[in-house]
Amino acid sequence: MKRGWLSRAASDTQVTHGQRLWLYVLAALVLAFLALPTLIVVPMSFSASQYLEFPPREWSLRWYRNYFASAAWMQATTTSLLAGVLTTLVATPLGTLAAYGLFVSRLKSARFIHTLMLTPIIVPVILVAIGVFYVYVKLKLVNSLAGIVLAHSMLALPLVMLIVGSALKGFDMNQEMVARSLGASRPRAFFTVTLPQIRFSLVSAALLSFLTSFDEVILALFIAGGSNSTLTRNMFNALRDQIDPTIAAISTLMIAVTTLGLVLAQRYGRDERERTAARGGR
Repeated sequence: MKRGWLSRAASDTQVTHGQRLWLYVLAALVLAFLALPTLIVVPMSFSASQYLEFPPREWSLRWYRNYFASAAWMQATTTSLLAGVLTTLVATPLGTLAAYGLFVSRLKSARFIHTLMLTPIIVPVILVAIGVFYVYVKLKLVNSLAGIVLAHSMLALPLVMLIVGSALKGFDMNQEMVARSLGASRPRAFFTVTLPQIRFSLVSAALLSFLTSFDEVILALFIAGGSNSTLTRNMFNALRDQIDPTIAAISTLMIAVTTLGLVLAQRYGRDERERTAARGGR
């Protein structure tokens, strides 16, 4: 007689699925709690009502049309997308170089420097925003795209360092040393030997850099404005000043963009693992 699913072993320790049932239930409840706002916002974006309404009594694309027809919303979207791309181009290479440099460094202060570079994600963002705003006033970078990109890169760079640093810990540096012993310079050995083997981590770091910039609102409230106001800043102001259902439509589109990025990254990672396994089987 076949054993039921609950009586099967869930791990090498012979713990059964039945013994872990409480954990599965808890995980499902946590996931439901996290996904509930999304499940509410998405239907509200298709409401024909003038106010945020759940569940919608009438269905319409009214607020999506309102978003795409608004010059202010389109300008803010362009700024956010441009800032996200530029932040990715700045934070990803700098964070990768910092992670690599600290990983191979023999300095006793390397750990302290590593911790120091992580402070932007350790210190509360509101405090970082106040400090950045004070500096930007002196440098006249408030309400500028360059200022937004620099501030967002400061937040994204520690994430890149953590992701790339974790990848380097699982990489055999002897391979790079072999390349260097055969005459390759350190930069060439890094780009031809190390980088190809941690590229999935780079893709993940680049994606998180973009999302960090695209979703950031607190810094934007202090340093973004005018023609360089970001999408999240406009959403916050619209929600504060009036209940505009356009926000629900924009939120749904942002959820779609984020989900698509994560799916593509996971797909790339799966293909990368399959290629690695195929090479290893030869």
